[in-house]
This record gives sequence, C-alpha cells and structure tokens, in this order.
Amino acid sequence: MHRRMSVLVVAVALVVAGATAGVTGAVGATSTDAESDDASAVSTESTALTHVASVSISNQTSGGTVVTVEEVYVPDGGFVTIHDERLAEGGEGVLSSVRGSSQYLSPGNHSDVRVRLNDPIRDDSAVIAMPHRDSDGDRAYEFVSGNAEVDGPYTADGEIVTDSATVTASATVSISDQPTDGTTVLVDRTELANGGFVTIHDSSVLDGATFESVRGSSEKLDAGIHSDIRITLDEPLENDDTVVAMPHRDTDDDGSYDFVTSDGGDDGPYTDADGSIVTDAGSAVLTDTADVTMADDVSGGNLVTVDEVFLPNGGFVTAHDGNVSEDALGSVRGTSEYLGPGYHETVHIVLDDPFTGDNATVVPMAHTDTNNNEQYDFVRSEGRNDGPYTDDNGAVIDQATLDIAAGFHVDTQPSDGVTVTVDHVDLSEDGYVTIHDSSLNAGEVTGSVRGSSAYLEAGYYDSVTITLDDPLRQSTTVIPMAHRETDGDESYDFVTSEGADDGPVTTSEGELVIDSATATVLSQVSFEPQTTSDTNVTVQSATLHDGGFVTIHDASLLEGAVFDSVRGTSEYLGPGTHEDVTVALDEFEESSTLIAMPHLDTNGNQQYDFVASEGANDGPYVAKDIVVAPAMVDVSGMGQGSARVTLNNQTANGAAGSVTVSSATLPEGGFLTIHDGTLLDGDALGSVRGTSDYLEAGDHSDIEVSLDEPYTASGSIIAMPHRDTNGNEAYDFVSSEGEADAPYTTSDDEIVLDPAALTVRSASVDFEDQETDGDSVTVASVTMSQGGFVTIHDDTVGDDAIGSVVGTSDYLAAGQSSNVEVDVDISASGQYFAMPHLDTNDNEAYDFVSSEGSADGPYTTEGGDIVLAGAQVTVEESGGDGTETGGQPGFGAVVAVLALLGAALLARRS
Repeated sequence: MHRRMSVLVVAVALVVAGATAGVTGAVGATSTDAESDDASAVSTESTALTHVASVSISNQTSGGTVVTVEEVYVPDGGFVTIHDERLAEGGEGVLSSVRGSSQYLSPGNHSDVRVRLNDPIRDDSAVIAMPHRDSDGDRAYEFVSGNAEVDGPYTADGEIVTDSATVTASATVSISDQPTDGTTVLVDRTELANGGFVTIHDSSVLDGATFESVRGSSEKLDAGIHSDIRITLDEPLENDDTVVAMPHRDTDDDGSYDFVTSDGGDDGPYTDADGSIVTDAGSAVLTDTADVTMADDVSGGNLVTVDEVFLPNGGFVTAHDGNVSEDALGSVRGTSEYLGPGYHETVHIVLDDPFTGDNATVVPMAHTDTNNNEQYDFVRSEGRNDGPYTDDNGAVIDQATLDIAAGFHVDTQPSDGVTVTVDHVDLSEDGYVTIHDSSLNAGEVTGSVRGSSAYLEAGYYDSVTITLDDPLRQSTTVIPMAHRETDGDESYDFVTSEGADDGPVTTSEGELVIDSATATVLSQVSFEPQTTSDTNVTVQSATLHDGGFVTIHDASLLEGAVFDSVRGTSEYLGPGTHEDVTVALDEFEESSTLIAMPHLDTNGNQQYDFVASEGANDGPYVAKDIVVAPAMVDVSGMGQGSARVTLNNQTANGAAGSVTVSSATLPEGGFLTIHDGTLLDGDALGSVRGTSDYLEAGDHSDIEVSLDEPYTASGSIIAMPHRDTNGNEAYDFVSSEGEADAPYTTSDDEIVLDPAALTVRSASVDFEDQETDGDSVTVASVTMSQGGFVTIHDDTVGDDAIGSVVGTSDYLAAGQSSNVEVDVDISASGQYFAMPHLDTNDNEAYDFVSSEGSADGPYTTEGGDIVLAGAQVTVEESGGDGTETGGQPGFGAVVAVLALLGAALLARRS
C-alpha cells in the first residue's frame, strides 16, 4: 500500500509541476482549466478581494459560437455561464436557458473569458452572464445535468449575480502575413453565424474599390467555425500587397458568390454591432522561394508536425534525420502527402522510419514534384525526381529537436457522452490513451479517469475512438493522457492498481504528455440489456439539456425505417437528468435489439410529434451522429422460445467457401443453414448452399458455416435457423425433402431468417511483353468485379509494394476493359507487373500510394494471393547524348543533392 500511495503522490506532483513548466506538446494538466479558444482568461488572486462575486459583459459581435465575458470575479472559483432570455421564465426555463459555460475558473478575477456555446447563436440575441459555483469541487459544470442541485449561481444580498448584453450574430475572421506565389491565399480561421463565403480583396478596397478589389472567394461555407481556408485567386497578385479577408453572407441562398456580379445586391459582407464590415488584413509577399519552419517538439517518434511550409509550385515536405548531409536518400524518415502550390500550416508527416532516440534531430525539407504525378518519388528514383527546393543557401530546410515520449491531438467535438475521439495518437512505447476529466486538475489522479483505449502497440494511430466507462452527462473538458503498459498484461490497470501499474508517459523534463479539448454533450442516454415480462422497458438514465423525450425504436431503424421503427416514447421530460425512465411499447412480443433515442421538443408543446409530423418536429438530439443507445431486450412469458439470427453483409476474395453468421439463438438447438437468393423464388431445397454442425440450445455467436457450393460471384445470402425435429443431430431437411428439421418460425408462423449481401471480389489481368518509350504501357485486358484501377509495378514489388508503383490507370468500371493504356515513368527495361486494384473508398481516385496501402489495395484470390501478370517491357533507346553514370542510376543526382544540403546546413547553423 505504501508503494501505491507514493506513485499517486508522484502523479499529483507531475500534474502540479506541469502548470509551471510549459513545454510545447506536453502541457501541464492544470493549464487545461483556462479556456483556449484563441484566447485565455487572465486570473488575479489577492487576499484583499471581497467575497462578493461580480460579472461584466458588453454588447458584442460574435460568429455565433463564442461569447466573451469582459470581467468575472469568482471568490471561491467556479464558472461563468451564458444564459438566454428563457431564464426569465423561471422553472424549466432556468435550465433550458443555459447556452454554454466556461471551463473552470480558479478563485479570483478573470478578464476576457471566452465561453464556447453548446447552442450557437444564429440571430441577434440578448444574453445573460452568470457566475456559478463549483459546489462539488470536480471542476465540471453540472448545473443542468445535476438538475440545479449542484453548481448553482453566486448571489449577492440574496440576488443572483448577473449582467446582460446584446450579441450581434455576425462573423469573425483572421488572416496572417504569408508568402504566396500570387495564386492562393490561406485564411487562418473564420466563424460564420449563418454560413456564407470568405472573400479576398486586395488593398484597393481600402481606397473604396469595392468590386474591383475582389481577387477570389471561397466555396460556400456552412455556419460555424472553419480553419485553414485556402482560396484560389481568380485574379492572381502581381506584387506584394495587403490582402483583406472579408466574410460575406449568402443572402440569396444559392450557394454561389454573387456580390460582384449583382453589383452588391446579393451576398453582402457581414457587419458588426456598429455596422462596420468584418475584416482582417495581412501582408501577402510575392515570392518564388520555398520556405519551411519547424519548432522543437514532443513526439512519439512516429509523427512529425511542420509548423509552416511554402511551396511555390507545390510538392512535399519531407522529414530527414540528422544524417541528411551524408546520406540524402537514407536519411528520409517520411514525407507529407502532396501539397498544392502555396502556403501551408501544421503539416503532419507520418513516418515510415520512426525516431527512437532521445533528442532526435529532424530536418524538414521542402521537395518539388518534378514529374507532376503528386507522388513522392525522390527515394525511389534515387534522387532523379522530386528533389529539394533550393535558395541561395542550398536546399530549403529547417532543423528541430524531438523529445521522444508520446504525442496526440484532440479537437473540440460533439459527443454522445459515451465516446471521445482523439485525432492523432503517437506512442513511442506500448500503452494506452486514457481520457481524464477536469477533476484531474483538482488532484483526482485516478478518480478523473473516464475511460481508456484498448492496448496499443507503439506506433501512430489516426482517429482513436475511446468508449468511456463513466459517461459524460454535460459538456466538459476532456484530457487525453498517454499511459505506459508496465506490467505486461495488455490491460489498463492504472486505476485498479491505485496508480502502481500502467502510469503516465512523461517527457525528458518529467512532464505529462496530455492535450485537452471540450466535449460538447447535449444529451446522454444509458439503456442496459434487460428482461421484461410486459410491454414496458426501462431507460436507466437520460440527460436532456433542452428537455424532450426518449423514444424506443426497433432494429428496423438500422435499415432506414425511421418512423415505422418507433415502438414507444416516454412522457415529456424536462431539462436535466432523469433516472429509470419507463417507456410503454406497442406490439412487442419477441426478444430483440431495441434502440433508445433522445428527441427534442422543438415546438414546445410537450407532446411527441416526430412521427405525426413526418420528422418536421421533435427531431432527435445529434452529436457527431444521432445519439442512440442500443440494448438487447429479452421478453419473458411473451414469445418465449423464439429463435433469432443476425447475418451481416460480408466480402470474400476470389470465391467464398464459407459464411459467418454474427449471432443466433436456437431455443431447442438445431442448425444454421445458408440459402442463396433462389429461396426468394420459392426454391426452399435447391437454395441450400451449406449448413452448420449441430448447435446446442442457446445463444451462439460468430458461427462459421462451410458452403457445399462456394460462391464465385456476388449474391444474396440468407441465414435460417432450423430445428432438429428427429433428434439425430444431423441436418436432414434437404434429404427428407422438407419432412424433417424444418425452420424455426415466429408466433405469426413467419420463418425466422436474416438476409445479407455477399460480395465476391475477383479479377484477372493479361499483360503482354512489349516495347515502350517509357511514358506508357498497354494492358491487353483486365476484368474487375467491383471496378478499380490497373497499376504497373516494377520488379521491386515483392519488397516494396508502394515504392514499386510506376503508374496507374484512370478509374475503370466493373467488368472487362481491353487495351488499357497506363501512363508510367520508367527508364529501364525489365520485368514489370500489371496488378488490378480495388477502389475501397469509392472515390474513383487511386489512393493506394498516398494512403500508404490502407486504401485501394489489390484484388486477391480466395487463397489470399495477389492477382497480377508479369511481362517483359523493353524501353526504346532515345538516341540522345545523355551523360554516362558509370552504371549507378541517379548517383549524380544524389551527389548534387548532398552538395545543396551541405551548403544549406552550414547556412542555417552559422
């Protein structure tokens, strides 16, 4: 016990130490209390301060999502909350009026506190700022979810402390000074209350050239916050200039920018509370010289983030290690995706060869795309293609030091209270990503843990979704933290061991590796598996911040039956949290999966009108998706003994010799039979393709059924539970011509079954020996069941599936294509391979290389072999007087690159 306590003490010390250290990428946990949406609150503490809370808010302009409170004093700490005019209604209005609350504020004065609204403002509105206590000391605002029993408002002389103001729903915009090739400009951020456009004007707008100054405009942007908006200029800049970013409305709601063509009649600019046009200005410096900037960072060694890069002609930014001056090719650790011409910020590079040592040196380098194929070919071409951009000092580079520990990024996000998604996870060692809540800042090291990821091996992970053991019922700060796997059991034991095992990752300076963001929660429902003997089900908990209903849908909802799936709904529930909500169901006799869904009361009549209005009123609460909570409900005494089966769509390569049934319940035992689509034509016996071994009575999952007749083409599969009517544990339905082992049926004498689609992916290719000029080859024939691409690989394909790609076709529709011409970039004769590839993400663009193999993989046979055809390709002699290379292709290019690097490194170090 003493050892465990000491670990906890150390962990608390790390949290406290993090508040004062401030290393980039490894922020101390207490810093997450300050609202960080573009600005932070400023706190002042003094023993001379009174114990009477106060607040001040002024009329202001907002893009709809953020409201700024000028001053707030919370003598015992707490929050400042923004209420709307419903506050004056009292009763339920007090809770439903809450539009958003600040993060926790420490005791003292705070200035310019930015409050992010859960419910954005779309029209000019009166708002009320109100300081609230943190009565339970957990640093999470729970006034609504706690039914006004916790975190109540501060009072003075018996009156609630408030101040009010008018918020003009408009826009905000910010743009930075930046280099440009004249064709594009990057706007850092804009917030639009009602959607619209961001337009770039040149400096002549300052002299009154309203229309002539317009150089370009964004596509239509939805209401909300947008970052890194790249705007292509219709009229390029010809010299250095001040560019003015100006948000415009879409007044005619046609989705196109008509301000100029309508002579200002349509799509005018957003204005602030004083009627002034909302703008921001920055300097655009016209240049054809590339640039790259990267600061020292904390990383797990698998991901590098370059702060800024300017590529006048497009290209890549590549992460080299510290050996770049000696080995231009071998030093490449990874490269970005293709970047279009212009200025880019926060460019992420997932490394092929991770950094592992402490204080690793990374050299980001701007590279061209010399062959214009938007693929990085510098290494594969041995330096001939996609070499570095250069300036007067040589190759364009920067240099930074990586503290190898861990790294990740989490964005502010809507949440159903059950899951949180961390965008980037970079671990230098095996472990976990754990979600802590804001009570971590109050010293609750283990008590703040809300959930943890599954065990993760060291490496980079994109969009890790973490299911919380303890759901969130209100918007709150979530703090992802990297934890080690210390005891080797691949199970997260930090909490159960009271901190003795699986402790947090720290940097070389001893700081925790964390990030923080706000998870916006407007509703949360807990619906647990249960057994019922009547037509009622119980929803264990429902938190509805704007009140409403909890509706129970059956599983047909998943097939698109939005209205017909409704089985019952609760009575009206006011804002707050409700426990053990009983919902009476219609027509419920068989055990099945039901889905609890919280709905709003959009018309305020406290009656559920979603079905009657065909969805016009009382729609569901939405986070990233519609908020739902599925659960299995077993019926006792009504329909007891019913069989069930679940079969999901599935895919096979080449041919399907078996089918997997997700789950089945056979009350009296029996078999699972797979029928094909001829069953629907009435062929009950001839449609049987295979059946399972005998299954005991009860529930079964992941049952693999071998097929007597494999599928060689896509088709329907139908899973059907069958009884063992003669008790011999052998399937006799077909041999007895249906006399024995009949299928299970429902109480309505309907056969129990579940249909699904089986996709069989198959391909063939014919690639013949040929001569070429090196720019294209011809594939005689390719057949692909699902369409896709035919890619040409060189003879390194066995060792380097991605680097061996020398060209790919345009998207080819399903079926046979003949004489397919594929553009390639080859210079040497040899063995080449034609390989059919799928279009796995259905975007008709070949992403196998850019996704590093995660998308658009090759077709394979049933045995898992890749489908391909080889041919001898002879490159015709060009007849030119090229330079001799002594039999070492690209050596001259590499030497030239090394010379440029040497000069660049000397220039940066001097």
